[in-house]
Amino acid sequence: MNMIFTRRSIRSFNDTPVEAEKLDRILRAGMQAPSAHNKQPWQFLVVRNEETREFLSHVTPYTSHIAKAPVCIVVLGEMSAERIKEFIQQDLSACTQNILLQTAEEGLGGLWMGLYPDESRVQKVKEYFNLPDDIIPFCLISIGHSDRKNEFVDRYAASKIHYEKY
Repeated sequence: MNMIFTRRSIRSFNDTPVEAEKLDRILRAGMQAPSAHNKQPWQFLVVRNEETREFLSHVTPYTSHIAKAPVCIVVLGEMSAERIKEFIQQDLSACTQNILLQTAEEGLGGLWMGLYPDESRVQKVKEYFNLPDDIIPFCLISIGHSDRKNEFVDRYAASKIHYEKY
């Protein structure tokens, strides 16, 4: 799994469309994530539409680049599917990480932007897409071809490892 070591957050994209087969593998990777009690509480909104990406680019101060990304995935959480509601963040985080790793594996760039649990961000996206009460927008993931490449940056810090006791 060398992608764990080379995946980077990439915010700049060129105009090359993301191929359907790559996007399919990326979404499948997300669905392979572990989840509490195997409830798989994820759903996805795949956004290619320019007007919708423009809206998403204004949801937070950190999403402006979405307007230039060929694809944005809105990772959604189905609250009724989650047996223990507090686990939804863990389940959707694992799903999102799988998506990011597969994005890098496909030779694409990607970036995770959080929405949940920030209520103002969640409400903007819920209202725009007219999401049911049961569905929460968890995060946005911009995806596209980029001139910037995923490359290794050593983040290992031995000082953060403790054995047997703190």
